[in-house]
Amino acid sequence: MRHDGQVTDTESFPRQKARTRSFQLGRPRGLKVIGDRVLFIRSSSGIDPAGSLWQLDLSAQPPTEICLVDAAGMLSTGDLPAAERARRERMREVTSGITHFTTNKSGAVIAFAISGIAYVSVVGATAQTRELAAPGAVTDPRVSPGGERVAYVVNGSLWVIDAHDQDAQPQLICASTSDTETWGLADFIAAEELERLRGYWWLPDGTGLIVERADNAPVGIRWINDPAQPASEPVAHRYPAAGEANPIVELWLVRLDGARTHLTWDLTRFPYLATVNVTDKGSVVSLLSRDQRTVSINKVDLMAGALTEIAVRTDPEWIDVHGELPFLDTDGSLIEIAADPKSDTNRITRDGAFISPAGLQVNGVVDSSPGGLLVVASADPMEQHLYRITNDGETTALSSGESWNGAVADGATYALATANSISPRVEFTVVHSSGVHSIASHAQTPNVNIKPNFSIVGETQLRTCVFWPTGHVSGSRKLPVIMSPYGGPHAQVVTHIAGSHASDQWLADQGFAVVVVDGRGTPGRGPAWERLIKNDLAIGILADQVTALAALGAQLPDLDLTRVGIIGWSFGGYLAALAVLERPDVFHCAIAGAPVTEWRLYDTAYTERYLGDPNEAPDVYDHSSLLTRAEKLQRPLLLIHGLADDNVLAANTLQFSSALLAAGRIHSVLPLSGVTHMTPQEIVAENLLMAEVDFFRTHLQMAGPGSIGVLGPAP
Repeated sequence: MRHDGQVTDTESFPRQKARTRSFQLGRPRGLKVIGDRVLFIRSSSGIDPAGSLWQLDLSAQPPTEICLVDAAGMLSTGDLPAAERARRERMREVTSGITHFTTNKSGAVIAFAISGIAYVSVVGATAQTRELAAPGAVTDPRVSPGGERVAYVVNGSLWVIDAHDQDAQPQLICASTSDTETWGLADFIAAEELERLRGYWWLPDGTGLIVERADNAPVGIRWINDPAQPASEPVAHRYPAAGEANPIVELWLVRLDGARTHLTWDLTRFPYLATVNVTDKGSVVSLLSRDQRTVSINKVDLMAGALTEIAVRTDPEWIDVHGELPFLDTDGSLIEIAADPKSDTNRITRDGAFISPAGLQVNGVVDSSPGGLLVVASADPMEQHLYRITNDGETTALSSGESWNGAVADGATYALATANSISPRVEFTVVHSSGVHSIASHAQTPNVNIKPNFSIVGETQLRTCVFWPTGHVSGSRKLPVIMSPYGGPHAQVVTHIAGSHASDQWLADQGFAVVVVDGRGTPGRGPAWERLIKNDLAIGILADQVTALAALGAQLPDLDLTRVGIIGWSFGGYLAALAVLERPDVFHCAIAGAPVTEWRLYDTAYTERYLGDPNEAPDVYDHSSLLTRAEKLQRPLLLIHGLADDNVLAANTLQFSSALLAAGRIHSVLPLSGVTHMTPQEIVAENLLMAEVDFFRTHLQMAGPGSIGVLGPAP
């Protein structure tokens, strides 16, 4: 490894992937466009985890990148506050330093936190940065729209401080009165399942805030502990499991002068605070029923201090939540993404009328301006592009090619993050009136030669991708197969993003053919395709993997279908274990990482969206459970689970292991001490890849170097 963090020929891929946190370090992220400036976070190299704050000045000639805040000297060795650790876990954040920032409307005042310490940076000719006083470790500092103040959360209480007075002391706005009550933080369900990571919003005039109050007292406790550290006390984690109580979630209108108004609604009917969106045209709140078939869209009446319902939407299966939509556009119209059953398309609506074209699956709104909307959408499930949609519905693509594009924008200026299936690097460009400009990425390039081979197979047009060992000559030999799916809702893996398949290519280079399949329930193909999994997270999803494998086997004789393994994590882990239980004739061994083995153990919003209430439909849950299938195991199975996982609790693996043992079914369990649902620890991440290869070499009857000898023989 060179001093600049770039890879050398001697470093193994597992080591490189671990040190680069899956190649995220050194990459620009958190981009925000404000006029002639682009703000972003980037670390100094592909192995530096500490993000600093940067600016691309588009008004300079030539446009210049400037480091506004260097986080290297500001890091603390102290522990992050629990709320910040939880926020990062929900975001799957694996970096340090500056991980998030907010600005006022002009972008002149910026707030962020490093190691629980709040800072404000005032940008002029230079950036003047100083620490803000706080009564404890800070979470989620946010600047008021005018830049006068910064709010933040400490120990579940919301505070506000003057952004410019160096002697200012914070003012307590909303005080937490118990260890189950929080003000200004997104509740667990909102952050984990509804894509809402924030819990308070400044009013446009800066005179107050709309604040979430959450009380977790009704929620059952799950104790998270580390058996490897028996002297450490278990942590009480309030986890809303399927069929059980959710937290009490409220909204309050809180004025800086001390006035406070409860924005009430029927909590029994609408327990989920799905979205809050505040614009100059008004504040919109969407509330979701527990069965998620009804959403109530409300406008906040600031004068009356009340919610006024302006629309109700229903769906016979479930309502999809799309980030911070709905919102009020510049002309006051209501912008939503809604499922159009006639064209089987997720489309943009304006005041309930479809304006985006049928067949273009809209995934999100990037920006709105008087001239129309910028959206990211997919005409092909394997691609995502940026489109401009005018107020009269005229749609123009702003990106092209076999690529996947994310975007941020401010009016006519937009920044693109573009991935493709040829290169593993993500390119960052800014389109401005002065031209097209690049933002440098310091991320390392994976030291594998990624070559995805895409195809569409079967009557249902399943998207697939096959990876061969580098240098493999067709017809030279038959290769054992490893399927590597996610396979569940809200995640696609067969996309034109070469970098996301670096591990698949490395695994193939160990002497396997790796097959990736997106089956029913995965996004990108329309509402009907996603809803095929209602009341069945097992048989139909698994059938698509089997169908695709058989079709590929008929087309590609180098696939040895007598030696097939399967690996997956989270939902993919569930699918991998299910595969060897239900179809041992197809799958000969499996690795299941952090699997949900019993859906009653998973959270309310996700699980009940697809399977309903377990108290009302126990048979549906039994149908999708692995515990009821334990006696079916005939093939080698390795279960891997982080014991500190607060999302998919380790109880899933432990209960499944107990059921397997009770049924006399031999298997292997690899517990990861101190590891959450992510595995950012370098040594853990590196050695996991090696352990997985050793397992497949053993059980798919392959000889190979590097066997670590920790796994038992096939049962």
